Amino acid sequence: MHLPHQRGPLHDLPDTPDAYDAVLADATEQALARLTPEGCLEHPDALDDVGDTSLGITSLLALAWQRGQDPRLPRAVRRSLAFHLRERVYTEDNPGYPNLRITDSGLPYARYVLEAGAHPIGDWPSTVWALLQAVNVLDAAGGLLTDEQRTELRELAHGYWRRLTEVTFFNPQEAGNQAIGCVVGGLMLAPHLPDGEGESVRSRALALYTEEIRAHRVRDRGALLPPEHGGAYDNNYGPISLSFLAQAHRVSGEEVFAEDGDTLARYLDARLTNGGFDNGGPRYSEQHSGFESVLGLRYFGARIGADLGRYRGDTRWGRHAVQRDGRIDGHFAFMLVWQIQDTTRWHRTPSAAPARHQLRSGAVSVAFDSRMTPSLVEADGTYYLPAAVRRQHGFGPVADGFLLCRPMGRVRVRDVRAGGLTAKLVTKPVVGRDHVLRHVRSLYVTDGTALWVTVAVERLDGAPYLLSGLPYAADDGDRVRRTAEGAVASAGGLRLTHPTDTGPDHFDARAELAQEQAAFALAADPRGYGNPDEGWRHLVGSTALEADPAPGTPDGLHVFAVRYGPGGPFAPAFHGDEPGLTVRTEAFTAVLGDPAGDALGEPGLTLSV
Repeated sequence: MHLPHQRGPLHDLPDTPDAYDAVLADATEQALARLTPEGCLEHPDALDDVGDTSLGITSLLALAWQRGQDPRLPRAVRRSLAFHLRERVYTEDNPGYPNLRITDSGLPYARYVLEAGAHPIGDWPSTVWALLQAVNVLDAAGGLLTDEQRTELRELAHGYWRRLTEVTFFNPQEAGNQAIGCVVGGLMLAPHLPDGEGESVRSRALALYTEEIRAHRVRDRGALLPPEHGGAYDNNYGPISLSFLAQAHRVSGEEVFAEDGDTLARYLDARLTNGGFDNGGPRYSEQHSGFESVLGLRYFGARIGADLGRYRGDTRWGRHAVQRDGRIDGHFAFMLVWQIQDTTRWHRTPSAAPARHQLRSGAVSVAFDSRMTPSLVEADGTYYLPAAVRRQHGFGPVADGFLLCRPMGRVRVRDVRAGGLTAKLVTKPVVGRDHVLRHVRSLYVTDGTALWVTVAVERLDGAPYLLSGLPYAADDGDRVRRTAEGAVASAGGLRLTHPTDTGPDHFDARAELAQEQAAFALAADPRGYGNPDEGWRHLVGSTALEADPAPGTPDGLHVFAVRYGPGGPFAPAFHGDEPGLTVRTEAFTAVLGDPAGDALGEPGLTLSV
């Protein structure tokens, strides 16, 4: 079973001017063949996300005419724009839509579903998208539109803006990408309006960003991020927000968009594996966007010097939205317009700066959550999620069924590089069920091929083990497939266990079930609207790698040692002395200093090949 949405890295798609002209040429031929006598360019199978789509394809035709001067296009642009102005502009309130501050305003909006009252929940973002499609057509209007059409379209766009910012509650779905998109629409509309009106719209757009978006950012892993459906980051919508921030900076020059984009980009770089796999989020836990993400990943990857294009997008939407038959849909067409207009090229080498919430080298990566517990481990092309035991999730020592990974105090981190090795030492105080405060020292070392993890903690009662992850997925060419195994070695005994209980709160990695499906089954709200991360937190137990303590460890300590990835025999040695704990493996020697021996209580780490 392959994961449906995580496919190829987005930087694998050619982005030269010739490649984009070929994309536009294909879109042109599809559009001209589809254009109805009425001027409609909508895909015949489109049912939702439809109110702006004909106008979106119109904007692509306008851009194609700008670049190639195809003589067939001016008439097609005028006919299709006339269709939108005549058939897809709604001014009567949609029955059942509750997010109105003013009723019967008469101002225009776009519908998510064309039938009145059928599904009005998406009308706000559909109106944002219609505004963005409209301003793209206005930007390309010279020589294409009649004066009457141009005036009518400008007035319509201004009406959309007023509907979004005066008539409805702003950002009713608490979706950062939609809200920033609205701000971008205002910034792009402003130059098309008379001076006084234009300056008013621009000022209002900047104020909305500051007061309604930036002031409500959510903290995750040390970064302040635009909220997506109530959470900090969503791997479908988060990169789309990054694209909107890129466009906001491109069209306004306001530094705040660059600063916030840099923050989001560094956060994304830290959570993203080398192979581009990611999961987790408040809306779609492992769905990925495609072309909608390209502008932001490329623009801010270049700004921060990181290879964000490794992000695995849904390449079925690699150029533009499509329906099931693979034919073009106009949804989100503005993003294709913007990425064609932007001349930034992909930054293809990893950032060299160490990141607190990431360890990365070669084909190995560890992404850490806010508690500095691994949220995703990648080695040898296999991805490991935090396992679950008795409703506790993470990587760490387990004693009497209690997982010791939640910090009770300050978490300290030390990054070291030496002789081609990259290492991170994480020290955190934890409290067990016995109320005893213990220091858990977790050492992560990689040579870019394998990952060595050593965890030391004061001796535990009973038969402790190290919860070492849930093998979940593996690279398979240009796809990611589900798996239930991985190449892992342990200094002590190693077991791969599976839940004996059944039901949605027990996840067996051998089943053909995606994490996203399992998470939504446990979420409080319907699939697509609930928070799968919250649902996943209700997981009681999962498939898990369990590593026993290593033999021959110093008195008073339990030490666990595992290696992810390829390698020969694995028999690390441990020695305790006054400086701390010495760990010797086939690849390195590390000395973990005793925090009590440092004047500031900082953990020491030395590393040698």
